[in-house]
Amino acid sequence: MIYLGDIPMKNAARFPNDECVVFEGTRLNWKAFNDRINRLANGLKAKGYRQGEHVAVLLENCHQYLEIYYALAKLGMATVPLNYRLSDQELTYIVTHSDAVALMAGGSYLDTMKRLKPDLENIREFISVEAPADDLTFYEDILEGGAPDEPDWERLDENDMVILMYTGGTTGTPKGVMLSHRNLMAAFSGITMAGAAGGPVRGFRTLFILPLFHIANWQAFCFQLQGGSVVINRRPDVNEIIRLILEEKPVNMNLVPAIYQFMLQMPGIEKQDFSHIRSLSFAGAPMPIEVWKKCIQVFGNKFGQGYGLTEAAPTVTTMGPDDYDLDGPLSYRLKSVGREALNVRVRIRRENETECAPGEIGEITVFGKNVMKGYWKDPEQTRKAVRNGWLYTGDVGYMDDEGYIYLVDRKHDMIISGGENVYPNEVENVLYQHPAVLEAAVIGVPDEKWGEAVKAVVSLKPDQTATEAELIAFVRKQIAGYKTPKSVEFMAELPKTTVGKISRRVVREKYWVGKDRQIN
Repeated sequence: MIYLGDIPMKNAARFPNDECVVFEGTRLNWKAFNDRINRLANGLKAKGYRQGEHVAVLLENCHQYLEIYYALAKLGMATVPLNYRLSDQELTYIVTHSDAVALMAGGSYLDTMKRLKPDLENIREFISVEAPADDLTFYEDILEGGAPDEPDWERLDENDMVILMYTGGTTGTPKGVMLSHRNLMAAFSGITMAGAAGGPVRGFRTLFILPLFHIANWQAFCFQLQGGSVVINRRPDVNEIIRLILEEKPVNMNLVPAIYQFMLQMPGIEKQDFSHIRSLSFAGAPMPIEVWKKCIQVFGNKFGQGYGLTEAAPTVTTMGPDDYDLDGPLSYRLKSVGREALNVRVRIRRENETECAPGEIGEITVFGKNVMKGYWKDPEQTRKAVRNGWLYTGDVGYMDDEGYIYLVDRKHDMIISGGENVYPNEVENVLYQHPAVLEAAVIGVPDEKWGEAVKAVVSLKPDQTATEAELIAFVRKQIAGYKTPKSVEFMAELPKTTVGKISRRVVREKYWVGKDRQIN
């Protein structure tokens, strides 16, 4: 397959009657799904939309989201997926900066769209996706105006941008990552070649939980690429996730560690039957080792993982259950994110861009056809991030002599205390070993003597207690003194990103108010 839109087109020809999408009360086979995609594409074309234009999308997870991605891809247009947790000001910036010509919104965000409308001069049509609404074009009416025939694909080029995805970033203005058909299909091929689904896919289901506006959408695309079906969960909710697992019997799931952690806290979780699941994975953040071990005890040794980022669409590394063991001689690999994916090259580099020796910490760089075209309207940041075809990720890690890569932390999350480098992830992993700790975030806070002091912010498990002195002493026994938190603050729940990853940036903000710089 060459283009993103080839996925539904070819599967409709090969497996027309196979189920491909399940969402709430809707179940579609490949023929019906591809017909809806084509009707949307041809309906938009009849309304004057043209190749090279962009459409912004403000939706919760639903089957229409996938239809939009595929339909715009078939037209040679680009989807601009919007994070629905952003403020009106942030959404206005992205929609305007992206040069989107239309804005599609779901039922929960029609009021948001109406508030934004006066400030969106570049938008020529506002579309309601899930229900008719006054003064808005209705999505289903566009489908009614379009034929089910395949749009002309011969005018497409594999290097055309198909998704313009804005990264949340740690500070400053979001950057628009330009991803082409070639970027996506190269990334998906690397994932599928690694056997991420744990076996044959046709006739089986994956449960998709993370936001479709996020690069985690690879899970849905990869499963459908192989002819499988996607059960879509509207929004992450632990009770609903467990219900779908037990009723829809998916063989595959991908989650962030925080959601697994919440699932482990559910009463009776260890008594549920998860034998139908053959592969589980996590991404978005490192899995604390103690949490991973508990997951294996509950769900079985079915876990793969990988490391990636939006700019790599997202594939960088992969690792499966055969690469490690829980308590045996390969248990040290639990700290790894695996080896370079089959379709990329990974090198660890020093500040002078020379290659690091095995075990030496440096910046992770990536080369492959999956590396983004660049940042939209930002040639300067593009030049900084992509040099001679290599993507400089901003992440810090090292590679061992077997080729396994160990992610130390975000380059910009590193704490410099008294001239010593402290990587928060290392300290957090120790905190997670304490029986009372549910969540942990380690940050640098201003300190007159050391520049930055190491601080831990934690939430405790229900009915568990721990003191600041107790946690500091616990950490000090296991790692160097300069890495040990100088203080601990307790919170009921740590702030999260839209995919459930603990946000160090938000945790850190209040400590740097009024400072002339902020380590991020």
